[in-house]
This record gives sequence, C-alpha cells and structure tokens, in this order.
Amino acid sequence: MTKPRLSVLDQTPVGEDHTADQALRASVDLARAAEDLGYTRYWAAEHHGSPGFASSAPEILAGALLAHTSRMRIGTGGVLLPRYDPAKVAEVFGVLASLHPGRVDLGIGRAGGPARDFPQRLADLRTLLGAGGVVPHPPVPPQMWLLGAGRESARLAGLLGTEFAFGHFFSPVGGAEAFDDYRSQFRRATGRPAGGALAVRVVTADSAGRAEELARSLLLWRARKDLGQDAPLPSHETTRRHRWTGAELERAEVHRTALVSGAPEQVHAVLTGLAAAHGVDELIVNTLTADPSDRRRSYELLAEAFDLPAHRPEAAVPAARQSRVPRILPCPRRPSPGAAGRAG
Repeated sequence: MTKPRLSVLDQTPVGEDHTADQALRASVDLARAAEDLGYTRYWAAEHHGSPGFASSAPEILAGALLAHTSRMRIGTGGVLLPRYDPAKVAEVFGVLASLHPGRVDLGIGRAGGPARDFPQRLADLRTLLGAGGVVPHPPVPPQMWLLGAGRESARLAGLLGTEFAFGHFFSPVGGAEAFDDYRSQFRRATGRPAGGALAVRVVTADSAGRAEELARSLLLWRARKDLGQDAPLPSHETTRRHRWTGAELERAEVHRTALVSGAPEQVHAVLTGLAAAHGVDELIVNTLTADPSDRRRSYELLAEAFDLPAHRPEAAVPAARQSRVPRILPCPRRPSPGAAGRAG
C-alpha cells in the first residue's frame, strides 16, 4: 500500500487561556502552515453552543481559509445538513467553488436535527450541485463527502456515489466493515472503485512525555464534557494540578482508545497501521490542544514523520498571499476577571 496522504480536520479548539476570536485566527494560521507542510486538504468542522469550539460557521471559515491559501483543498467537515435548506447549502458552495475552482470540498454530517429525511436532503443537494442545478454554477463543482461513523452512512455514501470519511475518533471500531459496505455499494452505483478517508484524533510532540501531557489535557476535557461540564480545553498547568475523580478517569480511558498519541515515530507506526487496516490512502488528522502552538507543532512533526512533500518556502509566496491576518502564536493569555473589570 502506498504511503497515506495527510489532511487536517480543524474543530477550532478554544483553550482556557484564550478567546474564540484568537482560536479562529489560529485556524487561519494553521491552514497556511499546513499548506506549506504538504497536507492534502483542510476541513473546518461545525459545532454549536460549545465553549471549547469556535467552529459554528464552517462555510464562512472555509471562505477565509481559501482566501489565505492557494493550493490545498479547503472545505467543511462537515456542514450539518439537517439544520439547513439543501438549496442554500448548494448556493453557498457554488459561490465558493466559483471563486476557487477545483479546491472546494463539501463535507456533510447528519447531526443537528431529525435524521428521517436526511437521505432525501443529501440526494437533493447532490442533484443541485450537478450540471446547471445551482446558481452560480461553478466550472468545477465542489467535491462532496459524507462523514459518518457507522455502516448506514457508509452505504448511503456509496449509493449516492459521494466520497466517504469515517470518524475513527467517534467510533474506533467498525470502520473496516463500514468501508467494505461503502466500496461495494459505490462500485454497484458507479462502476468505479472507491477510496475513502479515515479521520483520526492525534497528538504528538517532540518527546513522548510531552505528548502524554497534551493527551491528558485532551482526555480531561473530553471526560468533563461527557459528565456535563462543557468548557474550553484545560491548559497543561490545570491538568497537572487536577485531582481526577473516578468518573473522570473512567471516561478518559474510554476515549483513550480513540486517541493516537506519543512521539512522532510511535504515531507514524500506529497511523500507518490504521490506514492499512481500513484500506485507505488518506488520513484526516484532528488535533486538539489548549495552546495553538502545541497544535501547530504536532502537525509539523507529523509532516516530517510522513515525509510530506513540503511546498516552497514562505519567502517565495506571491504578494497576494502576503497580506495576512496577524499571527497570534503564542496567544496572549486572557485577562483575569479582575483585570477585565478594571479595564472596562
């Protein structure tokens, strides 16, 4: 099997010492870096009402990322279709694909509303994105992906002939069977072989010890979220001082099975094995850290471990790309409530 390509699934995480606007700027900064590092695509996720994520409008963020990159595919991972009129989604992505032909992905998720009419919504959207179905009609339509973590979504993607990404970090088991269903259904529907991508939650660092620190912070955040405490991602200092409850430890262990962490060479070995086991040639990497600099370093180390084809250096980027949003890494700490009160 060929060496897997790497892509990015960005949930725009908000650390406890940072703000949502800083997190959004960090996503733009990370997308530029990911393009230079040789990542294949970069997707903005959709979440609502969570203090830990600033990714409530992925189509808007995708537009910003397209404007600040020039080669990498950009899209959503994914638009929660039950919340929206398929015609409106088609129009939005028709505009994006018209402005950036050949670079736009439309990833679709089924969460966010009643699921009973989801297959019909998805079929309607696919029709609208077809020849002449939406205004503006882009010269190269967006590539449509269905995101899922089960066999039902896999079969639906195959039936409709769309691309399919399986969320390993939602469901670390069952992916191989889902891809089997997807590929057999896709071949029957289109007469062509199908590929697919595996979305994996990963954190690495310059040492195994540092990677474990970052993993523990992520697992504490995830355990708290399960137990009803939805908050920004805790810093290393907060995690180090934290006295874990039995319930938190139990939930953390559940989620550790879906987290790939360690030194770069360890992570490389596990990810290569996962790609082979699922028969995919692309891994979509999701990394959550409280500090954006740790997240960026994780993606840098992964690019080195997988020997990605890095692009030309920053100095050679055209002037059109040199007008950028300000870099914010490392982010300044948010003022304490007392300081905020004195300033306001």
